[in-house]
Amino acid sequence: RDHCTNLLSALKMTASEKMLAVGVVPDVLSEVPQGAIEVFYEEHKVDFGNVLTPTQVQARPTKISWEAEKGQLYTLILTDPDAPSRSDPKMGEWNHWVVINIPESDVEKGDEVVQYIGAGPPPGTGLHRYIFLAYKQPGKIDYTDPRRLNTSTDGRAKRNATAIAAKHNLGNPVAGNVFQAEWDDYVPKLYAQMK
Repeated sequence: RDHCTNLLSALKMTASEKMLAVGVVPDVLSEVPQGAIEVFYEEHKVDFGNVLTPTQVQARPTKISWEAEKGQLYTLILTDPDAPSRSDPKMGEWNHWVVINIPESDVEKGDEVVQYIGAGPPPGTGLHRYIFLAYKQPGKIDYTDPRRLNTSTDGRAKRNATAIAAKHNLGNPVAGNVFQAEWDDYVPKLYAQMK
């Protein structure tokens, strides 16, 4: 009975409540974004804290969008605050993907400055949170930091999304979403690709 009650309560939770429930606030942000980023990996939907596998998210999302202002540029960040684990996040946040100068929400037309790497939590570290954040830019960003256009792990650890936003005067994210994942048998294949 308690399980059914908890399930019904979870179904009634708003997106904001779900992001709070998985600790996006205060672990990554000071407040929950007002908007939602719609994200699909093929038929697998990112749904504010649901669990997906590294196998399911090994390639970039097949669909990603948010409510965007016409003519506006945006930055998209995918970050893992739980590296190497949620109980010991000494390497978090770990950047999995950063795209800047996105016209409206057309990510394919943006400037990828950190290449996408899917979820790869180490074995025995439990669920990691993978948080998508969209920031409205005040104008075009002239990116001067080193670009990470391969699967190298260099420069991805300890890259706080809030600090990146502050550096480029982005303010708070206008939209967000989050999924959780833990180790599966795809992770060793991912690690073999990472340098």
